[in-house]
Amino acid sequence: MNLEPALPAMGCASRRSGRPLPIALRAAAPCLALVALSACGGPSAPHAGVKPAKVDPVAHESELMRITLTPEAERRLGIAVSAATPGQERNAIMTHGEVVVPPAAPGSVPITTTTDLMTLAGNQARADGDIARAAAQARVAGINAQRAEALVREEAGSIKARDDALAAAAVAQADLATARAQRSLLGAPVASLGRQRILWVRVPVLAADVVRVTRAADAAIRPLGGEGGAISGRPVAAPPSANATAGSVDLYYSIPNTGRLAVGQRVAVELPATGGAAQGLAVPASAILHDAYGGEWVYVRTAPRSFERRRVQVAGIHGPAAILAMGLKPGDEAVTAGAAELFGTEFGAK
Repeated sequence: MNLEPALPAMGCASRRSGRPLPIALRAAAPCLALVALSACGGPSAPHAGVKPAKVDPVAHESELMRITLTPEAERRLGIAVSAATPGQERNAIMTHGEVVVPPAAPGSVPITTTTDLMTLAGNQARADGDIARAAAQARVAGINAQRAEALVREEAGSIKARDDALAAAAVAQADLATARAQRSLLGAPVASLGRQRILWVRVPVLAADVVRVTRAADAAIRPLGGEGGAISGRPVAAPPSANATAGSVDLYYSIPNTGRLAVGQRVAVELPATGGAAQGLAVPASAILHDAYGGEWVYVRTAPRSFERRRVQVAGIHGPAAILAMGLKPGDEAVTAGAAELFGTEFGAK
């Protein structure tokens, strides 16, 4: 029903008759107009036959390319494969550490790169001077005590003088012992820090992970970059230290100083943790490829000279072996040599 012609008509009738429209009808006129627009399909009505959303299929990662090589191409690329075998991922905490100098005496603190070596060298020099001065005073006090004792035996000296000399000698010996203890707390001379037979590794561990660390077991310590084998670090008792800002607690491990690591060097540390080992499949670490988004892939030989790319999830890498949490089945032949070349072939790298 269209009310729009009716409203002007009523206005015209009002003008002809000279009488205004009733107040109730004038107030309802806007509402009647809106109702008329809605009933007649005004501008707010959606266009018929147009869907509000459009869904298009996209390529799925399972729709991957299969690469088939000629015998000559396979030989030229040097393709080598290795079967995936059952393996397990050790329960460990991977973190970092710093090579430090162990304390020279019980109760002292390790020397780290945060230590001001110039100030330390100055304190060591003053401590050495204090030891020499206290030793001289102790020697003189001992001689005086011996002389006073001899005079008493010869009945040529007083007992009080002898007692005073003995007390002075005891005080001098106490001062010498204090000076030596203070010097031992300052550690080895700065010039010989790199020649220590034993070095320590300071490992900051998050406070939430400290309870998971097996404190009695050795840690595996490697230089950053993984060059060479791991060094076994023996846990040692050290003065408690922590970083309240980082929320970490320091653990210390002892390693032999073979010259492979330098004082202050950063290292990778694998701490043994409590809990069972995760099961998975082991393949050579050289088989793992990473795409631009960090995805992990492995090329699998599905037939003679035919290869397909499979997404995997690496649970951990231990030396030459990578433990996979998912992606392959036992017996799958992963490409260990030539995988990068297959990756370039699949995406058209020149």
